[in-house]
Amino acid sequence: MAAMTTQLAGHLLVDCLIAQGVTHAFGVPGESYLAVLDGLHARQDQISFITCRQEGGAAFMAEAHGKLTNRPGVCMVTRGPGATNASIGVHTAFQDSTPMVLLVGDVASDCRDREAFQEVDYLSFFGPSTKGFAKRVERIDDANRIPEYVARAFATAMNGRPGPVVLVLPEDMLTVPTAARPLPRVEAVQAWSDPGALRTLREMLLASQRPLVIAGGSGWTPQSAQALQRFAENWKLPVGNAFRFQDTFDNHHPLYAGDIGIGLNPKLAERVKASDLILAIGPRLGEMTTGNYTLLQAPRPQQRLVHIHASAEELNRVFQADLAICATMNAAARSLEVLTAPLSLPWEAWSAQAHDDYLANLQPTPVPDLPGEIDMPALVGLLQKHLPVDAVLTNGAGNFASWVHRFYQHHGLAKGLKTQLAPTVGAMGYGVPAGIAAAITTGRVVLTMAGDGDFLMNGQELATAVQHGAKSIIVLLNNGMYGTIRMHQEREYPQHPSGSQLQNPDFAALARAYGYAGVRIHRTAEFEAQLLAALARPEGTLIEVMLDPEVITTRGTLSAITRRALEATEANEVRA
Repeated sequence: MAAMTTQLAGHLLVDCLIAQGVTHAFGVPGESYLAVLDGLHARQDQISFITCRQEGGAAFMAEAHGKLTNRPGVCMVTRGPGATNASIGVHTAFQDSTPMVLLVGDVASDCRDREAFQEVDYLSFFGPSTKGFAKRVERIDDANRIPEYVARAFATAMNGRPGPVVLVLPEDMLTVPTAARPLPRVEAVQAWSDPGALRTLREMLLASQRPLVIAGGSGWTPQSAQALQRFAENWKLPVGNAFRFQDTFDNHHPLYAGDIGIGLNPKLAERVKASDLILAIGPRLGEMTTGNYTLLQAPRPQQRLVHIHASAEELNRVFQADLAICATMNAAARSLEVLTAPLSLPWEAWSAQAHDDYLANLQPTPVPDLPGEIDMPALVGLLQKHLPVDAVLTNGAGNFASWVHRFYQHHGLAKGLKTQLAPTVGAMGYGVPAGIAAAITTGRVVLTMAGDGDFLMNGQELATAVQHGAKSIIVLLNNGMYGTIRMHQEREYPQHPSGSQLQNPDFAALARAYGYAGVRIHRTAEFEAQLLAALARPEGTLIEVMLDPEVITTRGTLSAITRRALEATEANEVRA
């Protein structure tokens, strides 16, 4: 009998990733998983290791990859500082419900529990819970069980509410010879809507006068988005997209009501409150989508609520729904589209007005004496004019993102492609690495909107983009401060800025140092030519836009916020 062929456990791990369809792994190399890196070298024709400059950037790239593919993005880091740096991406994947697998090289087994060099208790650090970082945290001590652990990690990351899984890899385990072989590719399980619940939903629709759909969350595919669109068209339902899931429903569709998140259209906010039936399809209804739990009051909304979500644990956890349906988005949308609608519906005018309000919100809010020579709505209009419909837009966290959120129109997944990568967790530094990952993963045009503070959190990943031949276009709004924090300071402690001012580098020169093209503009008239040049050149481009600090939101100036805060303070003092 022939002896079974063995290989290093680190090589087996790479084979298991390939068996799960992994084409890219993002990470920072470390001595604790050298055997895995050697396995990647041996399989470089099947899987690419994207060498990043900081583990937080690598984890964001993996999370973005997961959003784009609906398969777990893979991140590899070393023990201790590598894992803690990566935690921001794991937390983002958790709150954004994105499938992800983080592989952590660990101390050797004979060093464990002695506070060895860079040792961390990963179960305690990433520990799964409704307030934690990961869905599952496991350590692989037996090399022969690597296929089992990897397959379970992918299944856990994709099923139910998608999210991150952490696998800890002791250094000595990875060098053990093993004859184990990979398990077959794991696919996500589809949970179908209960027929009785669908009948109840139809009855609730027939009894409604002012229904509204809120669509979003993870797990959407072009097919499920198209089914959602057919359902909305059959029933003539207005559809709003949840916070930073603006590509779930076509923004150009006559039934689109707008995005329900930060900087919400006031008329849409009133419409959510005035609705008598909310159909929440996919989102977990977090703080941003519910206006700090005021648009829908927790735990019992004033509106009747139908909540459809892939995880039973999310249903009735924050909001007590009148009807809760546990279903994945592919199954739910296809179930909904076959519900027969009557010939006439009483809310057609309600739906038409919702879209009219959305179109009106695309027009800039008149702001008297707006300072500076940058017209941000016009700048976003040029993005709309020149970017291809399949362009991927990414951003981190900050007021700068509100310009594209309000004025850019996504064609949506129903057109076949995901076009928005934005962190619902509100993590700064996400946009640049997410854009690089999108360029590597899709090869499409990628536009990243960044702020000055936001960019400097992961701007070093431009080196990663250049090394791996990825091209992104970065529009960096430089106002010399952490603008969102300054806005809140002026609202709560007017004329008392503290810690929010920034001394910035020459961003255009910095981009050129990394190998990007870098330009700086001061006027709107300069932008179009630079955008067209960026689209045409083979390398990435950073366009630094010098924005007056007064241009703080899409609806007003910093001085106006300060003035209102001072007036309110004076009025309170008079009453006191």
